[in-house]
Amino acid sequence: MTPRQRRWLFAIAAAGLVACYLWAFSGLPGFGNYPGPYGQAILNHAIAQTNATGVVSAINFEYRGFDTVGEEFILFTAAAGMSVVLRRLRGERQGGTPSAEDAANRQVPATSSAVRVVSLLLVGPTAVIGWWLATHAQANPSGGFQGGVILATAFFLVYLSGEFIVFRRLSPVALLDAAEAVGAGGFAAVGVTALAMSLPYLYNYLPLGTIPGAVSSSGTIALISFLVGIEVAAAFVLIIGELLEQTLLRREESS
Repeated sequence: MTPRQRRWLFAIAAAGLVACYLWAFSGLPGFGNYPGPYGQAILNHAIAQTNATGVVSAINFEYRGFDTVGEEFILFTAAAGMSVVLRRLRGERQGGTPSAEDAANRQVPATSSAVRVVSLLLVGPTAVIGWWLATHAQANPSGGFQGGVILATAFFLVYLSGEFIVFRRLSPVALLDAAEAVGAGGFAAVGVTALAMSLPYLYNYLPLGTIPGAVSSSGTIALISFLVGIEVAAAFVLIIGELLEQTLLRREESS
């Protein structure tokens, strides 16, 4: 097939895809005119059934918790796969697996004093906000996914301040691997425990508390959100750390 024929084939396929999207969008209801009964039914019963005023988290971690397990393991698999590939490549280049000390001692570009000061000032508040979001999904519009990403951002701010050595000391690879495994495995274990109790998978079997929206309410929803926050934070820090080490290695090879 010639390049011209391939371009025409791509153009026809792209036009067909665009037509399908436009056809699908034309059938969507107007904004705010949800025709299905399920959304209103959940709003009417979620708080009474779970004592969680964060209804979105109740949906994610209980009503459709099986889907959320799959979403979390997509991130887990992506982080694990990327780490395995990059570590193997670095080991092949260096004739062995690089140590954490070698990675920490690599030179990084210097940052300006303004970036350093602002980054260091934001590390503490960012970590607190991320932890709060991951542990208060049952009471507020937050959750483990959002909290985990923001918590990981606190570690990235350490790197932006120009302290790669501190970044690696605060996030050792072995600890990140363990945290990611505990977060993902813990989520699955909550569901398996329900099966062992002759209950549906991810059934909310822990005490729901007495006050809707309290930190101690919602049973397994709060526990799952916390575990998701750990897994997401560890995965993102692990991914960024592996990419940073790969970038520094390539810079050394080209210099």
